[in-house]
Amino acid sequence: MFVKDTLQQSPLEILKKYYGYDHFRKNQEEIISSLLNNQDTLCIMPTGGGKSVCYQIPAILFQGITIVISPLISLMKDQVDTLTSNGIPAVFINSTLSQIEQDDIMNDLKQGVYKLVYISPERLESITFVKFLKQLPITFIAVDEAHCVSQWGHDFRPSYGKIGNLINQLSPRPVLAAFTATATKEVAEDIKLGLKLHEPQLYISGYERENLAFSVVKTGNKRNYLLDFIQRYKGESGIVYATTRKDVEELQLFLQKNGVQAVTYHGGMSETLRNKNQEKFIYDDEKIIIATNAFGMGIDKSNVRYVLHYQVPKSMEGYYQEAGRAGRDGENSECILLFTSKDVQTQKYLIEQSASVEERKVQEYQKLQSMVDYCHTTKCLQSYIVNYFGGKVNADCGKCSNCKSELEEIDVTVEAQKIFSCVVRMKERFGVTLIAQVLKGSQNKRIKDMRLNELTTYGIMKSKTEKEISELIQLFIAEGYLELTAGQFPTVKITEKAVSVLKNGLKVLQKVKPSKQEVPIQSELFEKLRQLRKEIAEKEMLPPYIIFSDSTLKEMCRYNPTTKEEMLLIKGVGELKYEKYGDIFLKELSKYSNPNAEKIVKQTEETLKDKKEEIPSRLVTLQLFSEGKNILEIAEERELKVTTVEQHIIQNVLEGYEIQWERVLPASIEQQIQEKIDQIGGEKLKPLKEALPEEVSYFYIKLTLCKNSSK
Repeated sequence: MFVKDTLQQSPLEILKKYYGYDHFRKNQEEIISSLLNNQDTLCIMPTGGGKSVCYQIPAILFQGITIVISPLISLMKDQVDTLTSNGIPAVFINSTLSQIEQDDIMNDLKQGVYKLVYISPERLESITFVKFLKQLPITFIAVDEAHCVSQWGHDFRPSYGKIGNLINQLSPRPVLAAFTATATKEVAEDIKLGLKLHEPQLYISGYERENLAFSVVKTGNKRNYLLDFIQRYKGESGIVYATTRKDVEELQLFLQKNGVQAVTYHGGMSETLRNKNQEKFIYDDEKIIIATNAFGMGIDKSNVRYVLHYQVPKSMEGYYQEAGRAGRDGENSECILLFTSKDVQTQKYLIEQSASVEERKVQEYQKLQSMVDYCHTTKCLQSYIVNYFGGKVNADCGKCSNCKSELEEIDVTVEAQKIFSCVVRMKERFGVTLIAQVLKGSQNKRIKDMRLNELTTYGIMKSKTEKEISELIQLFIAEGYLELTAGQFPTVKITEKAVSVLKNGLKVLQKVKPSKQEVPIQSELFEKLRQLRKEIAEKEMLPPYIIFSDSTLKEMCRYNPTTKEEMLLIKGVGELKYEKYGDIFLKELSKYSNPNAEKIVKQTEETLKDKKEEIPSRLVTLQLFSEGKNILEIAEERELKVTTVEQHIIQNVLEGYEIQWERVLPASIEQQIQEKIDQIGGEKLKPLKEALPEEVSYFYIKLTLCKNSSK
């Protein structure tokens, strides 16, 4: 049962105790305060900005239960693993659980065992489940990835429309919060209406990600660039996004042939294999994953150092959400987009194949053009993204490939005037390619048939290639001098800005883009701490970043804490995290600062071991178990086999010693065993083991029998 004293603590005290941070990030405290004042709230916060904290802390402080509606199973698991690791009682209900497990959880919810329960929006389509929810003391509902409620959003999910109906059925009405990383003004309005928010407080934390460096790279050999880039970031976690399943598979084979290991993820794979590959990536068993956009929503892996898009995505919303999976821990990370005009044609083909409603197609083409403009602009890339979502920036980011350009701006006013004049003389009826051909002076038969070769602008840019002219046209579209009509075959039109260039002599400047990237440097100590984290994560069957994030490990390297007090000053180290892992990491840090420390530690451990062996071994195990250590930790500390420690637990139970059953015998497994005992009896172990699922061990069976005999 959750400690009731926690309900009396302040949000800042909760932040420190359970999350290990001394200060809130931008808007977090205001959002939490709004919710605790029973105000419906809409929060638009960039990926990595700390949305989860904004609803988890109110959930801890509210008296009743919080329902978190989340779109993907992987997201639920990550969130629940993190919460339970921090000592917060949370659970999910989804299709990965058996009906017995679901029933157990639902019964526990009625008993007030959990503070947060994660469910998918599709579960609200079950009348029975909604009826169950109406029996619970639900005080708060948090909707994650709320943009899914909008049919104009990039991840539209019809089941999100059921959420508003659920709210109307609950009495008293719970507080409702909606969270998303990407929402234009249109989508934000859809969220308010679709979720039936009551006069919601709106918080927009800005779309800037100060730790991300965005780059657009135009290269004729994407594969070589990809290989070189990955090799320079060797040992770091990264995501490579590709448009099609075929691209994903081919890139994986290409990297494999060049000695680079990577796993894949796309919709054509079996669910089992997708989950297996995703787990390998999350748990740092594999550093690179190559995927379509089917991968990523809800992936909470914090130490992704780069996201590379092999082709241009179809929308800025999709791109920013995918790119935003880099650097969630706040460490500097790279977001690279490789661009060729061929990618645009591929996306147009996909739009034609998938969008059946004409209105939808028009919008899809507009979104795609925004991505094309992003790839051609010479202005700050971060500023472009922020402006796209309706935000404002006070200064350029200084990190993107445009901002880092060392070349001066070039005056291209004359070239601009030639292009704008040609568009006017072609009566704004043609696309980029044909305009470029006319300016180049192409002998194309179509040009002659339409007598476009008779225009005064025909051939006036013959010193340039058609590709160079097309690039300039795209640049002027991105900078707002020209615009495109919507559709599969858009035509180019001039804007008032271009008229000013033609009539008033407004200057037009162009900036050359760099391709040089910085190589990250990691310290020897950081690598040792990462290895220690990996070992702990494997034992506890958790993703490494749930133990500590990369940024927390780097702070340990920077400040090298030597005491508990100093360790608790490290961002990301709360009291509960310290109780679990603090001493282990302090020991590793002391080895690094003192070459003789490892020898001293070993001698100390031997002394302690000798003292402990003066009492029965099973009682030493009981003492360590009572101190909060789990079976794996006890086995490692005492250099015993896990089965030996398990036998100690059973011996202590038979001797009449009290233990915390829930720490060694999951309720769902106990129920399965009890059902079989009722059916076939409990006189012999082997028949019970054979009648139960493989994951139910003899240890669990023995514990259940011991528990029955002690009643």
